[in-house]
Amino acid sequence: MEKVKSSYEGIVVFSLKDGNEKIAELIKKFKELIEKNATLNSLDEWGKRRLAYLIEKQAEGYYVLFDFTSVASFPAEFERILKITDGILRFLIIKKEPEKRSSKKQAKKDEHSKTLNAKDESKGENEDA
Repeated sequence: MEKVKSSYEGIVVFSLKDGNEKIAELIKKFKELIEKNATLNSLDEWGKRRLAYLIEKQAEGYYVLFDFTSVASFPAEFERILKITDGILRFLIIKKEPEKRSSKKQAKKDEHSKTLNAKDESKGENEDA
């Protein structure tokens, strides 16, 4: 029934306590879950980073950014699965705002301001000479 799809970003911080093999296994699991229920646009592994504060007595975590497009019900299910999975320190899933297309009026305003800026710069060069 749900046909409208939106873009989402999810950042997941994995615990380094269980090692790199466990992290790779979890990334693969979540990647397959997203591909099964949504369209995975990109997966960006940021790697090991220092945390701003201790989480579960850990000072570092492994960050991964998932960018996907799905129906509105999938992010809630994804969050539910993240909450019950061991090895996850933190996560955040947000709905991305659609990019606004500039109208013809906005394009004209932008072109006009570029022209004014170019004139101002050329004035400044003439005054320096």
